[in-house]
Amino acid sequence: MCRVQGTIHAGVCGFVTHVTARSEDQQHVAFEVNSTCETITALAATLPTVDAYAELGAGFDGELWSAIRSHLKGCCSGCVVPAGLFKTMQVAAGVALPQTASVEVKKAAD
Repeated sequence: MCRVQGTIHAGVCGFVTHVTARSEDQQHVAFEVNSTCETITALAATLPTVDAYAELGAGFDGELWSAIRSHLKGCCSGCVVPAGLFKTMQVAAGVALPQTASVEVKKAAD
């Protein structure tokens, strides 16, 4: 069994999400999500166990992104948590290596 943990700091909203992705067969991945964000908590309640290989092939049309699209609207459409969910899925399935990722956004000097 592979178990992957991730911590996602969403940004200026201050919300933190802890993700655990588990796979018994390095293909089917289940998620456990704990978040200080109500929107992500609602999303987490609907996340299916996914076939990671099917998700990779489907891209943004897969089950995971479909669930994400149904919950994250408006300003939440730019949330970084979905990318973190997808990345933990990839690592749990053995198709990516665990590594810290980040997004840094700054106002450019005029």
